[in-house]
Amino acid sequence: MADTTAEADGTGAAAAADPQAKRGGRRRYALDGQIGFLLRKAQQRHLSIFSTHIGEDLTAQQFAALAKLNEVGPSSQNSLGRQTAMDVATIKGVVSRLKDRGLIDKAPDPDDKRLHLIDLTAEGRRTIERVLPLAQEISRMTLAPLDRAEQQTLIRLLKKIT
Repeated sequence: MADTTAEADGTGAAAAADPQAKRGGRRRYALDGQIGFLLRKAQQRHLSIFSTHIGEDLTAQQFAALAKLNEVGPSSQNSLGRQTAMDVATIKGVVSRLKDRGLIDKAPDPDDKRLHLIDLTAEGRRTIERVLPLAQEISRMTLAPLDRAEQQTLIRLLKKIT
């Protein structure tokens, strides 16, 4: 009979695959084998690497907003929030802090005066250009425990579930 405990393979995959697995007559739930827990630990590891290496006193959310604006150009705050997977309150705070630092600016949308477009300032452009190589290195460091094929598989699978 197969061992269904998390200790069977050291990953908790067996227990995660069989939520009805029992140990000592009780249902077994091995936290360290659960997808949410593992994703959170991976995120914590990445954010630790990010905060250590990014410089410029940028949070991951602030970097994401600058990087997306650099990628797509001027955007409404609502659109920027959607494109960076931030809720309304978070993107509002991020935009406010970046504006206070002079890295972004808001201007009326020439096509729809009800909207304001957010865009990088000259300083914002210089900042993102300085940190993009660092961000690529941070991604490399985050994925370093995996070989190239595993890295590609992980990225592909994460894209599939998001």
